[in-house]
Amino acid sequence: MRPLAIPAMLPTNDGSKEPYTGMGRTRFSALGPNASTPRSLPGRLVHEIGAKIVSGALAPGTVLPNESEWGAQLGVSRTVLREATKLLISKGLVESRPKTGTRIRDQAFWKLLDADVLSWHLSAAPLDRFVRELFELRRVVEPAVAALAASRRSPQQIEELEAAYQGMLAAGSDNHRFIEPDTRFHHTILSAVDNGLLRALGVVVETALALTLRLSLDNPRGQSHSVPLHRAVLDAIRAGDAKTAEKAMRKLIDDAESDVTSALKIASAGTARPKRKVRK
Repeated sequence: MRPLAIPAMLPTNDGSKEPYTGMGRTRFSALGPNASTPRSLPGRLVHEIGAKIVSGALAPGTVLPNESEWGAQLGVSRTVLREATKLLISKGLVESRPKTGTRIRDQAFWKLLDADVLSWHLSAAPLDRFVRELFELRRVVEPAVAALAASRRSPQQIEELEAAYQGMLAAGSDNHRFIEPDTRFHHTILSAVDNGLLRALGVVVETALALTLRLSLDNPRGQSHSVPLHRAVLDAIRAGDAKTAEKAMRKLIDDAESDVTSALKIASAGTARPKRKVRK
């Protein structure tokens, strides 16, 4: 198979083209608080290439150009390209072997729970399936975590939950302001469990939460209606009532899925592909 030649002129979101600048242009890059914000040039390059792999623009089995050729095409050094390749390998998106070079791996090898890969899927996967899988993930993890947190939380963590709750109250009808305290609320619950293995899932849960919050921005009833549902979770955890905390969290997730479904129906009305807002 011949190596793929990737042009230095890469497409932007509006369909125009411009020289590669090292700035990742995926519409939903780094939505989660732990998705790696592409500050370094290798990181930005990873976002550019990774999004193309996940979208299918770069197909499995495709052999990438050698370092010298590809670096010249993209206008980056071999050192930058090597670092980017290492990051892509760590995410399971590519493999590099002597003599055969670097090629795109099949999706079966991708680390789908990686925060960046999750966010790229938002732009690439069919939305109905993607949303279903996100909420299935949240239902499996978050209610059980809330139940554990009810028996393990510290007084300081209750204060942190209260502060996050007050932040949601203060956000009112400003959906964008609501996202940060909402995410902090769920992060605090994960921390309260004090379980290293569950903490490792924190990146996944927080990214899934951030993605679903972004998807629900067009929901006409906003986010403030969920404040009482968060209050119920907080009160149950404060009272040490594991069963009620689990039930309250499940209800909160059910309500969030309803919001996302409504928002997507509105966004897709009259269009072939839902239009989704991105906070600049």
